[in-house]
Amino acid sequence: MKKILFIYGTRPEAIKMAPLILEFRKHPAEFSTVVCLTGQHREMLDQVNQFFGIVGDHDLNLMKPNQSLGDITARCIEGLGPIIESEKPNLVFVQGDTTSVMAAALASYYCKTSVAHLEAGLRSGNKYSPFPEEMNRKIAGQIAEFHFAPTQGAVENLRAEGIVDKVLNVGNTVIDALHLGLRLIEKNGDADIREHFSYLDFGKRIILVTGHRRESFGDGFENICEAIKTVAEISDDLEVVYPVHLNPNVRAPVNRILKDRPNIHLIEPLDYRFLIWLMGKSYFVLTDSGGIQEEAPALGKPVLVMREVTERMEGVTAGTARLVGTSRDSIIASCRDLLTNRASYDAMSKAVNPYGDGKTSERIVQCVRSASV
Repeated sequence: MKKILFIYGTRPEAIKMAPLILEFRKHPAEFSTVVCLTGQHREMLDQVNQFFGIVGDHDLNLMKPNQSLGDITARCIEGLGPIIESEKPNLVFVQGDTTSVMAAALASYYCKTSVAHLEAGLRSGNKYSPFPEEMNRKIAGQIAEFHFAPTQGAVENLRAEGIVDKVLNVGNTVIDALHLGLRLIEKNGDADIREHFSYLDFGKRIILVTGHRRESFGDGFENICEAIKTVAEISDDLEVVYPVHLNPNVRAPVNRILKDRPNIHLIEPLDYRFLIWLMGKSYFVLTDSGGIQEEAPALGKPVLVMREVTERMEGVTAGTARLVGTSRDSIIASCRDLLTNRASYDAMSKAVNPYGDGKTSERIVQCVRSASV
């Protein structure tokens, strides 16, 4: 039997790890699974795990006020080392590009334990954007033995860095999670979700906004907020919903510029099930989130990406996403185009999502089953 250790600590990681953990657990005679939570996104992480029925076996609970990247890295490596040594897994799974991903890969390397990198090969080409994620994933890629890439473009990025062994294009587990989540909502009902959003008029067009990127702090967020304020005034049939990230660098400009606008709803971060339900009801999405760039197209929702560069250019190439940066004028112009130009909207909403078919977890389990680890 092979023991698989999953290490993660943020909400996006939890979403993308969940379907893979559940897929491995379908084969108890072949695999035992251990879940270690690093715990940076405490409440948001717990909500996702609860929704998918996953309980952590270990929990470092790293969240502390005003912690630096160095603090997270050091405490993560120190905490993970003894767990990896005691569990003695055949394989450690890390996902994406958080600081805990880099630290978990390094801790596994120190323990001479094989690492599988889920969502491997994403690159922006700028080590400071996104910061620190671009370097986190590059370091993890140098350590990992298995590289589960979400697209052919990610495979090519790895090849350009000399990483060619055990690189597989499997799609992205975020689509697996989305399909699974929607099935769970359908099974269990959505009455509480509808009640939660009773303040919204779904006869109007809903614009869903998410924004939290570190590289946009300061002028970038000022521009984003000014643009959202203007967009909300384009038409009377618009409702803007912005679940505001907990980071004070986000909350300060958002509340100062957007608070008390009648059709702009600043709300607390949403549970995953609430978020994907609302995404399905939205007209389009304005975001700097990586996962939403992948999820929204699966629901036929155009995505405007408020970043200067993105490591998910496949969506831009396919036409499901448009890179609009953090320029106030650029954001306004693209929103206006989607709101007033039906042909432009249809071209994006009907484009084929390049990020997966919902069977990524099955492919990965089959690969690990046949590999010598």
